[in-house]
Amino acid sequence: MAKRKPKPDAGPVTAALPPNKGYTVLARRYRPQQFGDLIGQEAVAQALANAIASGRVAHAYLFTGARGVGKTSAARILAKALNCGKGPTTTPCGECDMCQAIAVGEDVDVLEIDGASNRGIDEVREIRQNVQFRPARARFKIYIIDEVHMLTTPAFNALLKTLEEPPPHVKFIFATTEANKIPVTILSRCQRFDFGGISLPRIVERLKQIVAGEGMQADDAALHLVARRAGGSMRDAQSLLDQLLAFSGDRLTTDSVHQLLGTAHEERVASIAAAVLQKDAKQTLELLAVQVEQGQQLGELLDQLIEYWRDLMVVCCAGAEGQDFSVSGTYRAALEEQAKGLSLDTVLAGIDVLVGAKGRLRATSHARVILEMALVRLTAMDSLVPLSQLVQWVKEGAVASPGSATSPPASLNAVTPRLVAPRTEVEKKKAAPGSDSTSVTSPLELSEETRTEIWQQIIEQASFTLRNDLRKVQSIAISGPNTLELRVSASYNVAGIGGLDSARLTAGVEPLLARVVGQACTASVQWVEDPENGEKALVGNGTNAGATAARQLRERVKQLPLVQKARTVLDAEILSVEPEFGDATAASPSAGDAADLPDESAAEES
Repeated sequence: MAKRKPKPDAGPVTAALPPNKGYTVLARRYRPQQFGDLIGQEAVAQALANAIASGRVAHAYLFTGARGVGKTSAARILAKALNCGKGPTTTPCGECDMCQAIAVGEDVDVLEIDGASNRGIDEVREIRQNVQFRPARARFKIYIIDEVHMLTTPAFNALLKTLEEPPPHVKFIFATTEANKIPVTILSRCQRFDFGGISLPRIVERLKQIVAGEGMQADDAALHLVARRAGGSMRDAQSLLDQLLAFSGDRLTTDSVHQLLGTAHEERVASIAAAVLQKDAKQTLELLAVQVEQGQQLGELLDQLIEYWRDLMVVCCAGAEGQDFSVSGTYRAALEEQAKGLSLDTVLAGIDVLVGAKGRLRATSHARVILEMALVRLTAMDSLVPLSQLVQWVKEGAVASPGSATSPPASLNAVTPRLVAPRTEVEKKKAAPGSDSTSVTSPLELSEETRTEIWQQIIEQASFTLRNDLRKVQSIAISGPNTLELRVSASYNVAGIGGLDSARLTAGVEPLLARVVGQACTASVQWVEDPENGEKALVGNGTNAGATAARQLRERVKQLPLVQKARTVLDAEILSVEPEFGDATAASPSAGDAADLPDESAAEES
């Protein structure tokens, strides 16, 4: 049967083109082959090279860091340096059979193991059995375990002894992105090297070399976008560049990057930001609607807005000179002008709103609503009142402090008097203009006439814990110039519950005393006997009625059956009774009703 000839006007038959079966991605073709090729990891490369040169190669290494920063590449370079036909050497030749086999991961003595798929104890047992055999043709048998943190706990335990004392011909190299998941018993047996993220200029420089090596062209702005999107990962940048070169043809432009990644152009991001900062909610929503109609990915747009607000924060804090911004030089002048009219608090609040919206996008299908709500909230940022300002208004009785740029709304003034109690004289003095919040009155001279007033001020300014200790002071006296003596019952001079630490008491009183008196003062504790086994009135009460009531309360507590039994069983004595339990003890049942004794008879026991 005769074959039908194609028509003369028929187009090219694309199916007849031979498939490109031999293509290797850029990330593999441009993988570092020498220590000097490790971009951004110069310190690690220098340490490993020095170890080889001095013969101080450890038996186990741990390489940790983010994805695509050179951990596996460094492991292969180290393996080649140790097993090179001309080595051990810091510069493997790359031409011998050993170097070439290791470079492609096919050497029988350099075993690359995926920790995620070989994570069980059986695989580790197999390693333990094989390490005793010498390498087939190389100097060292090297195990490279990638993502080692994926191993199970039993697998790690099975590896411990072998990892600590392996045969001299065995080396272990572990690589992981999550070193925190590795047991400390493993970490302590390895030399750890942390691989940092690669800087943006270094990634751009490497991408330019790759583009030139591929015989293609790319705009610098486009390469900056690719490098920024990679987030410090050289492999991510190379993979993205490979994808973009296939998409854009002979020249890579910013339009190609934005079209493929679904990101917005700088002028569109700047326009939305300008509308937000001008408090024009209508224009902001209109600009966002245009991006939605053009198929813009809202998550990417939100990321770009977060980067823009980060740029505003940097300008507000450190200026624009020598800083790394997400926008190009064309828009930096506008960025600086916008930052001049913003306070740092406003910028930080804007970042908080945008980051919060980013978190909510992951859990909802209403991405447009979330982004619109965030942008509208940013346009109304000046009318939002910070929580700290509200707290200050409430504390001050809804009256703005002198010199405050903002004042409370009328609605807050209307409700605050019902929520805030009238301020005391001390609080009014604290809030007075020009007054020091730590000084409530003018300094008082320490004397017999003023000691009671000074003690009251010390109690008012004391912390909750110190105030509990001050309650145990029976009286005070002046024992010398600027010296206050605190007289405390000797029953508190015991260790444990109910005791009083005299050093802690004086350390807490002396700063407050110096603040009230206006000069350095000394406090001391004098232990005094209490022959009546009662408690004297605290200074400032004015009478001894408190001491009488305390003695009566203690006697009533002693009559409680449960307390009597506790004193007998524990051989204990009552040190103090809280005054607020007076009503409860007065209503306590008689001694004959011990079985029905209520809980209100609580007292401190020692």
